[in-house]
Amino acid sequence: MASPSSAHAVTALAPETLRSWMSEHQDLIVIDVRSAAEFESLHIRGSYNVPMPLLSEHTDELAARLGSRVVLVCQSGARAEQARQRLGASGVNTAYVLTGGVPGYASAGGHVVKGKARWDLERQVRLAAGSLVMLGLAGGKFVSPKVRMLAGAIGTGLTFSAATNTCAMGKALSVMPWNKAAKEPTRESAILQFPVPATAGAPAA
Repeated sequence: MASPSSAHAVTALAPETLRSWMSEHQDLIVIDVRSAAEFESLHIRGSYNVPMPLLSEHTDELAARLGSRVVLVCQSGARAEQARQRLGASGVNTAYVLTGGVPGYASAGGHVVKGKARWDLERQVRLAAGSLVMLGLAGGKFVSPKVRMLAGAIGTGLTFSAATNTCAMGKALSVMPWNKAAKEPTRESAILQFPVPATAGAPAA
């Protein structure tokens, strides 16, 4: 496990740096915390899929199995940062968050695996939130002023989401049928795939 003395290390990692690490370091573990469906659509070659809900439920167990060179990725970096904070609380203080997420890595020329095209979860959240706000405003004008409360509720929810770095709407959308992959990761297939490291050293610059 990573040394606590590295708690204040820089955690953002450029796609170009990850590209070089992928070819130079055998001890590198890249964890994609997006949903299985998002991972199925596009992921970094050689990365492991541990969706955020699964990571949150088994953080300590996963942390005990990680070495010193861990990179967390998602669509934009928001969920990966949330995962980094959770792992940090469990003793993994040297995990990096990939800047720009998987799309940024692909744009930088990194090797990715493409599958069935889907909207990523963050885009779905924006669509759902925007649609509900418009519905609330339209309903307030043509049905009842009380319907406008829907727009206010969505705004409040988005503010709370930003303040707490969580997303209830994203969690709700993630269980929808269209966001299910052919094979959903489990504790056994996702967490237990990592062997417990015999030793852990500090990552090189």
